[in-house]
This record gives sequence, C-alpha cells and structure tokens, in this order.
Amino acid sequence: MVVSYTVKAKVVDIRSDTPKKEDTFVVDTNVWYWLTYTKASTATSLPKIDIYSSYFSKALAVESFLLYNALSFAELAHNIEKTERKIFSSKLNPKEYRHNHSAERTTVFNELETAWNQVTSIAVCTDILVNEATAKATLQRFKTQLLDGYDLLILEAMEKSGVKQIITDDGDYVNVSGITVFTANNSAIAAATSQGKLLIR
Repeated sequence: MVVSYTVKAKVVDIRSDTPKKEDTFVVDTNVWYWLTYTKASTATSLPKIDIYSSYFSKALAVESFLLYNALSFAELAHNIEKTERKIFSSKLNPKEYRHNHSAERTTVFNELETAWNQVTSIAVCTDILVNEATAKATLQRFKTQLLDGYDLLILEAMEKSGVKQIITDDGDYVNVSGITVFTANNSAIAAATSQGKLLIR
C-alpha cells in the first residue's frame, strides 16, 4: 500500500543535494542505525545505506554541524537487539532471546556500544528533559503531527534547540511544517514533488 503523505515540510532529495558547512542537521535514528551498526545490511538494502552514507560523508567533509538525540539510544538499542535476534533465530520472540540465550547479550552489547560510541564521537547531543511538561507538549503534537512517540520527542528537542533540519528516511517527518527533511525516501520525495514542497538548494 502506498502512503499518502500530506507534505507540510520542505523536502530535500539527498541524492542530488550537497551539504553545506553552515548546515545543522539532527540525524534520525534510522540513519544512525545504517551508519554505525555493522550488520545493518541484513535488515536494509545496501543501496539505501550507501545513499545515506555518501551524504553523511559529504556533510562530515564540509564540517556540517551534526546532532543526535539521547532518545535515539533507546530506539537504536531496540533495533540492534531485534536484528541480532533475527540473525540468531527468527523463531524466538524478544523475551525468549533475551532470557533463554543470555550469552547472546554480549553480542548485542558489543554492537550497541560500538554503534553508540560512533554516534557520540561524530555528533553533539541535543538534549531534551523528558518530564511531565514535555510529555504534555508531545501529547499535543500527537493530535496534529503523524509521527510515533520517539519521533515526536525528537521533534520537541529540535524545536527547543532551534534546529530545523533533519536527515531521515522516515517519511512521517514530511507532515511537520517549519522543518526541512533531507531524505532519499522515494514516497516522501514523490509527494513533495507533486505538492510543490521539494526544495532544490
């Protein structure tokens, strides 16, 4: 089924864009997963990984300012454990894998530690205090912005830090006005093109 995106953000196709030194980007968890997890290609096609890796390398080369959010740690840990479980045995549910094959936890830990160390050595943290006020603000966003809970909190952190650009493959972000989404997501780019929201820089 094709996703019908209503595009409110500006959208940049990273396959034809060149990052600039003055760019400040929040990097979404899916991109960190592909860039830092050694077995990401077991869950994602290599062409997609290569596109994001190439754009990321260009951003590093021109010294764009790169940010991560500490909330990405939880999502990254979840995704790495999920992939490691599927590699080990696709028949196990998460609890069986975690408790009945606890020796595998060392593999998950090593992969996560390596990935997270790369994230924190490349980028700067954009913090958000997750408290009752943040939860209420995020709940209000939930009404009008079609993102999951992790992404709504990342969006809240972006707003608090004044950052307007995100590198992500998650098409949900195109629904958010006032930001610029740097992506190679074909559906999001097609929707942005047809709705006059594709930005050529």
